[in-house]
Amino acid sequence: MTITAQNHGYAVDADALDSSAFVSHINLNDQTVEGIAMRTEPVMTIQYHSEACPGPLDNTGIFDDFTGMLTGEGVQ
Repeated sequence: MTITAQNHGYAVDADALDSSAFVSHINLNDQTVEGIAMRTEPVMTIQYHSEACPGPLDNTGIFDDFTGMLTGEGVQ
């Protein structure tokens, strides 16, 4: 789970997601959805300022997953 730096006024309703999608990131302060990914397609998204995370390497996993999608290796 990732702690995110939130700066927005809208959130996705996790209960309204289709079964082909899942919540990948959640804000620990208010439980709002901060990331979604697809179960069967190479699709993911985040809704937070990833550059504002507490540590310099906190985004490594997101970029590893993205490059894995591009190279066909999949999400790690």
